[in-house]
Amino acid sequence: MITPDWDKFYLILLKNNIPQNQHHYYTKWIKNFLFFFQSLNHSRNELLNDSILSIKAKHINHFLQDIDEKTKLTAWQFRQLLHALKLFLISLNQLLWAKQFDWDYWQTASKKLPDNHPTVVRDYSELPKKPFSQINITKTLSNPSHSLLLEKLIFSLRAGNYAIRTEQTYADWVKRFLLFHPTINAIDLNDDHATKYLNHLAVERRVASNTQSIALNSLSFLFKKVLEKPLDVKGFKLANRARKLPVVLTTTEIRALLGQMQGLYYLLAGLQYGTGMRLMEVIRLRVQDIDVGYQQIVIRNAKGNKDRLVPLPECYQSQLLEQIEFVSIQHQHDLHHNHGQVYLPDALNRKFPNAAKELRWQYLFPASRISSDPRSGAVRRHHIHETSLQKKIKQAATDANLLKRVSSHTLRHSFATHLLEQGYDIRTVQELLGHSDVSTTMIYTHVLNKPGVTVRSPADLINPMG
Repeated sequence: MITPDWDKFYLILLKNNIPQNQHHYYTKWIKNFLFFFQSLNHSRNELLNDSILSIKAKHINHFLQDIDEKTKLTAWQFRQLLHALKLFLISLNQLLWAKQFDWDYWQTASKKLPDNHPTVVRDYSELPKKPFSQINITKTLSNPSHSLLLEKLIFSLRAGNYAIRTEQTYADWVKRFLLFHPTINAIDLNDDHATKYLNHLAVERRVASNTQSIALNSLSFLFKKVLEKPLDVKGFKLANRARKLPVVLTTTEIRALLGQMQGLYYLLAGLQYGTGMRLMEVIRLRVQDIDVGYQQIVIRNAKGNKDRLVPLPECYQSQLLEQIEFVSIQHQHDLHHNHGQVYLPDALNRKFPNAAKELRWQYLFPASRISSDPRSGAVRRHHIHETSLQKKIKQAATDANLLKRVSSHTLRHSFATHLLEQGYDIRTVQELLGHSDVSTTMIYTHVLNKPGVTVRSPADLINPMG
């Protein structure tokens, strides 16, 4: 029987500024864990190992999965539980392995996906009759014809199999356009109304050229596909689009950035740099997408609804295999508790009813907590939320004292740029990035023509300190 030194634990709680009215809850979490650990040992006849030193990472993983399954903890309760375990294992008992344990995964990967997230809204059989994103948005439209028009826009986008983020963007801009002309019936909207609104954005709102372009594309789709009268805005001219070079990190800066990360997020960031994947592409990877035999990763249903192959970095192969093993154990635990289903795209769950429970379809980077699908109510384990990786990368850049503006997309920029620096053909880089047009990839050729580097400044010729 493990009997902790509670007096020392209380001192640790005080040292970490834990309010005294919360001490009871912290000790309760520890008692729950110790009871679980000892029950687990008894069930496996491991009585001789019934001590603090015999606690391992697998026991923490098993406990966190089990308690969340049985008690349905709120987000703040789950964070409190994790904090209590960290203080108990690291501060009180000073277990070295606990310092290396991936606490970040359990804490940041527990964020639930919203109801309009791209991976939980494309199965039409699970959607309500009204468009998913317009249930609330149409309430702000006082004109009934506008609400109907907005719904027609959504279904037209879905019929064309447009990406969910495109659907959300177009719907938002069309809604703003309709609010700009609240008294005009939908059937009476014409080119002049669109031109007036676009000029309003450019002149009065002074929005960026990219924003003007998105608004124009949204209205063009509305007029052509829904109102069935192609848009002609001769009275409007797009502002010149600024040509901005991508932010690229040097290999030294990449090492510094990744050196500030560990565990799951180190692997995610490393894969983005090592493969050039977009943020959502790496987040949505499934177990079956890792092809160790051919040393490649399959990216499915990427931008433009296209599949492509990228190289599997050898330096991350062992960590990926460990991640697959972790997902396998987690999946078996979920199946044992009558869960284990995952979201399947394009109504595959109707074609293959059992596929949702197969290991190969499980997300490679699953959320740490089971949750209800916000659309269907089905209890599933989704992938981690993309904002958790974005926050970790920004924090790592700060910790590494990088002065450049670093985001997850910076790793993709760096991947492309470093390949060109190594002498790879631009067509190869285009294929790896998944660009439809090579002109998009050409932005990275600035590395092949560096006037700011190859030309020596005349100041250095007259400055003795140069």
